[in-house]
Amino acid sequence: MDRNKDIKGFLEFVYEFYKTMKAHEITLVYEGEITHQITKAFTSLTESNMAKDDEAGSVQRKVFHVMVECLQNISKHAEDFTSDDYLFSGRGIFLVSKGEDEYSVTTGNAIENDRIEELTEMLEQINKMDKDELKQLYKRQMKEGRLSEKGGAGLGFIDIKRKTGKELEYHFLPISDDTSFFLLTSTISREEL
Repeated sequence: MDRNKDIKGFLEFVYEFYKTMKAHEITLVYEGEITHQITKAFTSLTESNMAKDDEAGSVQRKVFHVMVECLQNISKHAEDFTSDDYLFSGRGIFLVSKGEDEYSVTTGNAIENDRIEELTEMLEQINKMDKDELKQLYKRQMKEGRLSEKGGAGLGFIDIKRKTGKELEYHFLPISDDTSFFLLTSTISREEL
């Protein structure tokens, strides 16, 4: 009897998850380890969906570019994350949603809390910059290779903002005293510029 109740509960969860995905127009969702093969599979799936919808080539290229940057970012953060918590170590979540006017690419992975301040400063700095400032920062980072003493150059974040022209949306959700879940959403306009 308990087994049937568990199965029914799981099936109801799956159906509710499906309805939520449809309501938010999520076309792709994945949780787990991010590898080069996974990245290739995601871009291939997204390419098929966009071709079926006759999405403009320039929009497709931007979505692919942002997807790859986000997946590489998750991969790097997951490698850097050294928690004893097996639920989060080396793993992340990846979602692509399609709205009427834009695509959204959302990634999430656990990070150590001592990185929050650095990431916040980096993302705030990038979000405040215009196209020319981003271009200069990108060139400087390519040359110098560091945005801060503690962290990486932030080239992926800079590049996403340059390609999309939109601010990066981010949140840190507490997991424990030592870790948080870092969520990053990038949006890509469906209008050709």
